Amino acid sequence: MGSHFQTVVDLDATPADAPSLAARGLAWLVAEGIVRAERTDCVLGAPLGHPPGPLWTKAVRHRDWEPHDGLNIETGPTVFHGGQGDAMYAACPHCAAHVDLYTDEWEEVEGAWEPFEKAIGTWCDTGRAAVACPRCGRAGDLAAWNWESDHYAFGHLGFEFWDWPEFGTGFLEGLARALGGHRTVLVAGKL
Repeated sequence: MGSHFQTVVDLDATPADAPSLAARGLAWLVAEGIVRAERTDCVLGAPLGHPPGPLWTKAVRHRDWEPHDGLNIETGPTVFHGGQGDAMYAACPHCAAHVDLYTDEWEEVEGAWEPFEKAIGTWCDTGRAAVACPRCGRAGDLAAWNWESDHYAFGHLGFEFWDWPEFGTGFLEGLARALGGHRTVLVAGKL
């Protein structure tokens, strides 16, 4: 079984503007009727979250099952990840070369994770880190690397929905507009 989640990560939010963007995004979600303003015990990993609103169907592709958990909003430097499993590769933001992290048999490629692990630690401490591409040699901001199936995202703001049906593109575009047109990525997974 387990619990599924979908996190809309704002890739452009800074540490300084993440709280106000969180409030703006929440205000839009409440005004649209997608979540309720009040907070209840409806999310994993946080004491309180926002339960589904009366118009939650506006957000999802399939309306045949109702979400039974809510929204948690994360602010601050966070490594958003897809839970179970991992990314097979990361793609350089400059040359798009894939850095294989695992073989087809899911054996870790020796040494491939080391620069990313170091950068992730630095990013968690400082909010900034870079990884040099082994193909083109250019250093790329860790948050700009693309991960297979969007398994990872690094950001200061995430809207984490627990046990909701798959989101529709119109909803994702609307939330991005509510955040000032910021770039967003959807990280989905299961715990």
